[in-house]
Formats: sequence, C-alpha cells, structure tokens
Amino acid sequence: MKKLFVGNLPYTANETEVQNFFTDHGVVIDSVTVMRDCFTGQARGFGFVEINDDVLAAKAVETCHGQDLLGRTLVVNEARPMAPREGGGGARPPRRERY
Repeated sequence: MKKLFVGNLPYTANETEVQNFFTDHGVVIDSVTVMRDCFTGQARGFGFVEINDDVLAAKAVETCHGQDLLGRTLVVNEARPMAPREGGGGARPPRRERY
C-alpha cells in the first residue's frame, strides 16, 4: 500500500471531490483523507490518498501532479514519514521549600 501526499488542495475540497479527481484520471484509490483544522473543521489545503498497487501509485504521481482541481494546481508525490517531534517547553525547575 502506497500513501501519496496531495498538496495545494482547495480549501473547499472534500474527500469525494478528491476521489472523483483521481478516478477521472484513471487512478483507483483505496482511501482519501483531507486534513482539517481540529477547531474549525475547515480543510487545511492538503491530504493523503492510499493506493494498493505501487505501479498505480506511480501512475497517479505522473498523471495527477500539476493538474487543476477547482482552480488550484495540485502537488502529488509520495508521502514521507512524519519527522519526530521535539518535546515541549522543557521541564519546570523544582519549587524551593519555604521552610
């Protein structure tokens, strides 16, 4: 299973529109995830698609990268693993005893 990054999505795009876009370009995808803001629910302008076949995933990158969806030129490439995040603001120093 290959995971592809789809960037520069229109903020109005939903999963169905993204799936239809890939289907119209001859690529059958297994799942679509449009990333959304956790507070507003608005699309963040990127998402991911999963494709079961490596050859079909390569075809998706070739045929869909640079194509137009709802007035925006899409970026489609193989997804990279998330980089590990660093810890927060650091440890709080211990409190001094008053007595």
